[in-house]
Amino acid sequence: MSVTFAVIVGVLMGIVFGFALEKSRVFEPGVIVGQMQLRNFIMLKVFLTAVATGAVVLAALHGFGIVKLYPKAALYYADIIGGLLLGAGIALAGACPGTTLAQIGAGYRDAIATLIGGIAGAVAYSYAEPMLSRTFLATGGGKIILSDLFGIPYWIGALLLAVVIVAILGVLEGTRPWDEEMGKDVDGDLGPAAADAKRANALPAK
Repeated sequence: MSVTFAVIVGVLMGIVFGFALEKSRVFEPGVIVGQMQLRNFIMLKVFLTAVATGAVVLAALHGFGIVKLYPKAALYYADIIGGLLLGAGIALAGACPGTTLAQIGAGYRDAIATLIGGIAGAVAYSYAEPMLSRTFLATGGGKIILSDLFGIPYWIGALLLAVVIVAILGVLEGTRPWDEEMGKDVDGDLGPAAADAKRANALPAK
């Protein structure tokens, strides 16, 4: 695959991803913070759908020998500490790395500060990485692939993962319907707006 073709594919996939991100409203700060507070599960549904879709695509591409996979080693301490820091930042900013640009495009001016902070953090990490690589954060369990642990081909493992995720999505949507988790202003705010809606539904019809 040439560099030019890879760039074109990347741009096209970015456009598709951005379009889906905007239409799903998962970029809204209220949706993101609501997920971190376990008040709604819109963000989890969208991301699980992306994982299931990616698993099916990779199963096909890898199964037919079109692509090769190069898994990274699992670094337990770094993954746990980094995940906690990232989660805290997402909860405070109401944005994650994949939604910040969508927020800027939708007119959220405070997302510009989030983007600048993210870039500054990435630059700071690039300078700190040589030192961190000599600490306990660089220790882990090597490259772990679930399909190898179960002794099955990767494409079978990927498809099984997709099936499990689809089942989880079915349960989530059955218990927490998408439209009921959206606030009146379509930002996932289940505070006063949701309370007003419940009171209105509880009133007897005249």
